[in-house]
Amino acid sequence: MTQEAILSQLGLIPNVALTDQLERIEKNTHGFEKIIKHVMDLHEALKTNESYVALSNTVDLFKIKIDATSKISATEAMEKINHFADKFKVKLQKVEGKDTYYVVGFAA
Repeated sequence: MTQEAILSQLGLIPNVALTDQLERIEKNTHGFEKIIKHVMDLHEALKTNESYVALSNTVDLFKIKIDATSKISATEAMEKINHFADKFKVKLQKVEGKDTYYVVGFAA
């Protein structure tokens, strides 16, 4: 999957700054090549729950953001995130005080 394809699937218009950031994310995410397709699939699955995967503004990792406006939708989003992490052995790091998780990388 190309960098342009990843950025486009995340709803971003590829440019030099975003491509550079994605390169840093790739270097910082253990097993990036093994999990990127699953990260993009999770992004698509979370859209129905008002949640998404994005490039973090504070660290060079993908972030998973739960923006659901209802408890039911937030719970469903969390179930999808947990299923993703368990099934594909992906390590996540919760951001303190927020419904946000960083994708650290392949856990096994």
